[in-house]
Amino acid sequence: MAATNDPFQFQEFDEAGNLLEANRDATTISMEDDDTEPQKQRSAAGFPPDADNEDPLDTDDTTELLSGQKKSAPFWTFEYYQKFFDIETHHVKERIFGSVLPWPGRNFIHVYLRRNPDLYGPFWICTTFVFAVAISGNISSFLVHSGKPGYKYTPEFQKVTIAATAIFSYAWFVPLGLWSLLLWRNNKVMSLVTYSFIEIVCVYGYSLSIYIPAVVLSIIPFDWVRWCSIVVALCLSGSVLMMTFWPAVREDHPKMIIAIMAGIVMLNALLAIGCKIYFFGKPIQAPAIDSPPANESIKAASST
Repeated sequence: MAATNDPFQFQEFDEAGNLLEANRDATTISMEDDDTEPQKQRSAAGFPPDADNEDPLDTDDTTELLSGQKKSAPFWTFEYYQKFFDIETHHVKERIFGSVLPWPGRNFIHVYLRRNPDLYGPFWICTTFVFAVAISGNISSFLVHSGKPGYKYTPEFQKVTIAATAIFSYAWFVPLGLWSLLLWRNNKVMSLVTYSFIEIVCVYGYSLSIYIPAVVLSIIPFDWVRWCSIVVALCLSGSVLMMTFWPAVREDHPKMIIAIMAGIVMLNALLAIGCKIYFFGKPIQAPAIDSPPANESIKAASST
């Protein structure tokens, strides 16, 4: 039986082979030549291959990473401060414990910051300190005056504003003044250790963390408990500052050493004692209801 032609069976077409055999001098064009020819022309002209297809931004980033030089953003942009809030939680805890429990001879910047200061911890420590001292002061005032005749509790919201102004001014303007002073002294004495402004702000911010439990304990309506908690917090916070900035001034003139270190201690003490006196001072006695004088009561009785 003759085989039937299957329309789906593969068939070889020899027309192209026959044409090539008939005309052996003919040139053929390959699809790969379209890609290789422009590359050869660019290479001959001195251009790198596939230069048009490369992304210039990727090339710049790769070059910066390989060379180790990354362009830094200006200080007035958000990107400049973004890196100071990129920190792990365990690093913040480590720095808080290091500021609460200072160890002799341990520099806070060298041990805990490691040239990687942050503003996340100082910001939230200052914010927590503001609300802690304001709320604790209101609660303390309520506990002292509660039960007295004629007393009506009214929350003192102005304490939040006063606390925020005092604490954030201390945490920013004092480091700014100290950084300017150390920078000026470094130009005079070249052997002094220098700290950046962000590092000094970071140290001052973390040094305030001990005051948060101190003001919470000040709710207890005993003046000696309040003074003890504030004095202990003052000593621990001052120790962190003294041990941190001592290497930066110990090679300076003795008078400048005394002036700088005394200024650091006095400003810290001014903040601590100011919080104690203003927010947890001796309560003002509520005015008693005065009885009318005896002569006025006699006149009132005679008139009736």
